[in-house]
Amino acid sequence: MITLQNADAALKDYYLEAVTAQLNDNVSPFFSAIEKNSANVTGKDVKLTVLRGYAGGIVSGEEDDDLPAPFKNRYATISMPLKNLYGTIEISDKAIRASRESTGAFVNLLNAEMEGLVLSAKSSFQRMLLGDGSGKLCGIVHKNSNTEVQVDEVKDYFVGMMVDCTSPLGVIPDPAKGVMISAVDKAKSTVTFASPVSSSLDGGSMYVHGSKDRELTGLAAIFDGESVYGYDKSEDAYFAPYKADCKNNLTESALSDVLDYMEERHNSKINFILCSYKTRKLIASLLDANRRVVNTIDARAGYGTVTVNDVPVYADKFCPDDRILFLNTDDFALYQLCDWEWIEDEDGKILKQMSGKAAYSATLVKYAELICRKPCGQAMLYNVHPADGE
Repeated sequence: MITLQNADAALKDYYLEAVTAQLNDNVSPFFSAIEKNSANVTGKDVKLTVLRGYAGGIVSGEEDDDLPAPFKNRYATISMPLKNLYGTIEISDKAIRASRESTGAFVNLLNAEMEGLVLSAKSSFQRMLLGDGSGKLCGIVHKNSNTEVQVDEVKDYFVGMMVDCTSPLGVIPDPAKGVMISAVDKAKSTVTFASPVSSSLDGGSMYVHGSKDRELTGLAAIFDGESVYGYDKSEDAYFAPYKADCKNNLTESALSDVLDYMEERHNSKINFILCSYKTRKLIASLLDANRRVVNTIDARAGYGTVTVNDVPVYADKFCPDDRILFLNTDDFALYQLCDWEWIEDEDGKILKQMSGKAAYSATLVKYAELICRKPCGQAMLYNVHPADGE
């Protein structure tokens, strides 16, 4: 007979290991390539000291000269709070009772819930790795009706998401909090909600529900904005990545020039190029014109690629079309307090009755933060596609 007790045991003893393996496998090429560890996690924060440069090295001199004074390295301290990442499943009391006498039926029920959780968690994690930590999906240009807004960018993956919409002042009106996106029109750049929203959203923004300014500090935080990890990029060159404007004319030379520049100026060996699918096609067409496209399978990341000067080019659906990122993945790490685990109450129970509902929920949690130890060792080309009409 199926009970809450043996359902708890199944979630803890069987599903946790299986789900964790799925959430740590094939999330994205970038995720597969970076380090994951629990080092430098102190309390609720990630704290690490990075070598930002050296003051000297080997000195030549006469054999009877005084020995040189020791050189002092230069360091920078990075301290960031761990982000709280949650994933919740919900099972109705009716479904549990209906499958009480059938183990197979209950297993199918749990399998369906876990499959949905894994797919959602993978997509969210992949998006956060490319984001700036704000959880922002797009800007709101104009409210067309009670349930439709025009936005500055729309993606297919918006459909089904729960979002919060802010006013131009950053306030989230109650009618625009936790609304579901029911449809998108990419041609018209419109988003349709399943319920009416506030009337004062023009000039505001759309965020993942409950995640405003609470997500992982992803790649966009390195390349966009005026500061990262509390350091002003204009005042501290170590935290400023190299950025170059292609002026809507990407060339093979521009791609290889970035690789040479980063190795020569910043001693950074770029080993990973990241862009959108549209942009990867553009790169492939440039290389194909010179018969230099190489299709391979990267053994480390497990994804098919093309290469630029032997550096693999990967596509990610969450990477904007207007940029190409040049990364040294050795500089990145996902620091985590723990891997995915179930939240348990004082009695060790995982499934808990939801307040006011005839249903039970279980929540997976991970406390983590993405850190780049050398922002100046990363680069970006932008405005890579021909301008409209060209």
